[in-house]
Amino acid sequence: MAIGRLSMKVGKAGKAGPHAAYIAREGQYADRLERGEKLEATEAGNMPAWAQSNPQAFWQAADAFERKNGTTYREMEIALPRELDADQRAALVREFVRQEIGDRHAYQWAIHTPTAADGQEQPHVHLMFSERQRDGIERDPEQYFKRYNAKAPEKGGARKGYGPSAGQTLTKAERAAELKELRGRWEAMCNAHLERAGVEQRIDMRSHAERGTGLEPERKQLPSQWRGQGRANVIEFRQARAELAEARQELARAVPDARAEVIHLEAERQRREQAQREARERAEREKAQQERQRLERMSSRELAQEIARLR
Repeated sequence: MAIGRLSMKVGKAGKAGPHAAYIAREGQYADRLERGEKLEATEAGNMPAWAQSNPQAFWQAADAFERKNGTTYREMEIALPRELDADQRAALVREFVRQEIGDRHAYQWAIHTPTAADGQEQPHVHLMFSERQRDGIERDPEQYFKRYNAKAPEKGGARKGYGPSAGQTLTKAERAAELKELRGRWEAMCNAHLERAGVEQRIDMRSHAERGTGLEPERKQLPSQWRGQGRANVIEFRQARAELAEARQELARAVPDARAEVIHLEAERQRREQAQREARERAEREKAQQERQRLERMSSRELAQEIARLR
């Protein structure tokens, strides 16, 4: 089944260079390739002249010259469909980069393909990009990351800002809405590539709550949680989730509109209870009527004896 997942994070000063090395599997991270993980593809683009042949130089400059409390990079981490082959996955990533990054920001991406819990591939892409906007002005590394000068752009750094609300201060709800829209665009593009490849599966970026599955989202697992008993626990948990999801799907197939069925059953229960109440009230009225008629038929002496008995 094709998996839909897209997360966004920001990197602080001092993190860009090491993270770029991590996704490119360079330096201290090169040994991961020797342990069976695949670096399926990696590319960089929109780099300034001084970093075109060495993207790592760009991220190192961001660490060195970006403000200490500034953002040195943003990163999307996206699950890729294992139903697509390596070339198809790379084509999907390239098209998404053209759509979301275009020629506006320096970027670098890498597709990793480790082994999943079920023994199959777990392809995903790390897409790093700078918030600094390209404007055609050549700047050296230090100037590139300086504060933007609106009156004289050539004297300041590249302007910062990403996405439809670049340069604006957003509320938490507004940031969440932008991320949801981004996930929607990824869903549309990914499913178009799956259809083009003749694959029936589709991804669904809606939350479990939005889909009505009743499941809780699974937290991302750290590498340390995949060792020993931790790995067995995660596999057991995922199997249980899959069985629960299958049971819910079976219920949905058996009862296409479960909500309507629940409403119908509730209405039927209320109807039965109302009928029972009315039957009890009718029986009580009939009993009272019979008792009144019995008393009316009594003589004065019999009525006095009945009153004395009740006392």
